[in-house]
Amino acid sequence: MLYLWSNLAANHWFTRSTDSWCLQEVLKRLASGSVLQRRNAVDVISELIRISPDSIYCRQDIANHLLERLGDEELVIRAQASNLIPMMDPSLVLPALVRLVYSSDERLQPSASNVFITVLKYHNQKFEVICMLLDCLSIICQNPDLPKASGEGGEAGSRLDTDRVLKLIPEWSKSVEDWNLLIDPLIDKMFAEPSNATIVRFLSYISEHLAEAADVVFHRLLLHTRGQKEIDESFFSRWENRTYTSDDSVKFQHSLFDRLCPLLIIRLLPQSVFNDLNSSIMYGELLNQCVLHDNGYFVIDDAECVAALLFNRALNKYEFEDVRKLAAELCGRIHPQVLFPIISSQLEHAANAQDVLKIKACLFSICTSLVVRGRDSILYPVILKIRKSIETVLSWPSLNEDEVSKAQHGCIDCLALMICTELEASESFRDATSDKISDGKNSCSEDAAMRNSVLTYVIHQLTRDNNEFLSSSTLGNENCTSEASVALSFRLCMANVLISACQKISNSGKKPFAQKVLPCLIHFVGVVVESEIRVACVQILFSAVYHLKSAVLPYSSDLLKVSLKSLTEGSEKERMAGAKLMVSLMASEEPVMNSISWGLLEARTVLSVISLSDPSPELRQICKKLLLCMTSP
Repeated sequence: MLYLWSNLAANHWFTRSTDSWCLQEVLKRLASGSVLQRRNAVDVISELIRISPDSIYCRQDIANHLLERLGDEELVIRAQASNLIPMMDPSLVLPALVRLVYSSDERLQPSASNVFITVLKYHNQKFEVICMLLDCLSIICQNPDLPKASGEGGEAGSRLDTDRVLKLIPEWSKSVEDWNLLIDPLIDKMFAEPSNATIVRFLSYISEHLAEAADVVFHRLLLHTRGQKEIDESFFSRWENRTYTSDDSVKFQHSLFDRLCPLLIIRLLPQSVFNDLNSSIMYGELLNQCVLHDNGYFVIDDAECVAALLFNRALNKYEFEDVRKLAAELCGRIHPQVLFPIISSQLEHAANAQDVLKIKACLFSICTSLVVRGRDSILYPVILKIRKSIETVLSWPSLNEDEVSKAQHGCIDCLALMICTELEASESFRDATSDKISDGKNSCSEDAAMRNSVLTYVIHQLTRDNNEFLSSSTLGNENCTSEASVALSFRLCMANVLISACQKISNSGKKPFAQKVLPCLIHFVGVVVESEIRVACVQILFSAVYHLKSAVLPYSSDLLKVSLKSLTEGSEKERMAGAKLMVSLMASEEPVMNSISWGLLEARTVLSVISLSDPSPELRQICKKLLLCMTSP
């Protein structure tokens, strides 16, 4: 009977006008305090949409009333409203739904989220609806005035807000049947608004789908980059020196974001898109078309290749720094078989030419590859060639915070990551080698990697004396004040490599690192002549105790002896390093503490003397705090 009434009412009112007094009465009842009236009204609206959807489609008043019913106390009414809203013009409901997703109303918010997804699914092949959503979210980012969800407290910024909506996108994305209809206009919108971070966030939520259509994505990116004007020396100089007008500033910023855009899209894609060596759009004929010009800058004559784009952006002298850094990072995701032959020769040339800019880009790419690809990177024989180039850079004189110093820090981090990768892969090296030996098929690349251990090399460079170092070194550098200072500086860099490795190494690599490094350094610190090297070695031991945790247990007793000897016999810097080693030991896990309990009485005596008589106020203070910790119950 109720359905019949609503059907008759709808037919009667539609024979007149949807703007009639009767329709307004229905909408009043839709907002009524009476559940029965609201049910009747929503039934009438449902019938109106069935009879004449085009007449209702663009009615903002109906859309507003239906949106209000998403928070209705009656489940049936909420469900009917949820079913009807997707049939309305999305421009009438989508902006409001986005706002309602942030509601603190426990009834309204889930309904709004579900309807939001349903609206997108209902129009899942219409880019204009997605464009509307992105514009709406961009406005929210520019004028964030939304309530935070419970548990989010006072966290600042608008990214949290956009993510509340964007986390619903994967559910919609499952309903899209043909991504080719959406990818081109999505990328075009990003190119049109290159500084719009909301679009980047949106694309990150559909990255797996973009990867499935990677060729379409790459083709569109290359088409765009081919149309970009290259940066020349004059343009770059004005940007670097900030010698431009306010009008020019806008142009420079647009150019920066325009050049970043393609790289940001590539970064969103999963690693798998870089793995296919047979992909013509990714690698083209890269290895056959690489040209090293007389000026030393790398040019690849392959405009149809993504890898070529990345190399050129990373290694180009006249490029925005942000673009160069991002391109160098993405180069690290390139397949090692393509990356390492190219990047090793570029690093060698840059080291010989003292081209710090290119050195930093090459090192960043190598470090990224080591992190992303692990064993696949460390196996390549050109690692030895890279190590030689790093030796050259570490031989240069530098000042704190100058560009050479920054490049040398990059070299140190690169060697440290090589060590970490080497150790983390050591078990698989051994397993693979064992299997292949039993089959008579041992891998030459694995053998070479194990023979040319970076960790063994670093320890050897640190622990041999300056005379031995100089007699066998090919580092010659005319700018150094003396050959001895070159040797000392280089050995201190090796110490910093081990400290950096302590900080970076994963749990699986801690034990083999400790086994290889600690016995050697514990012995060496007792016989080394140079005070600076001795201090550096104790600092390595301190870092090892702090970062390697229980992996130092077998050596903890000897480490305490090193600490006590440094405190009683060393220079001020050695005493400070010894005190820090003591602090680290005292803060260790219980098994380590138990293993050094034999020496605590002697340690208290030594600390007591230093806390009273040492000329260094800082060292006295450290020793007093140590004594307090040791005597506290």
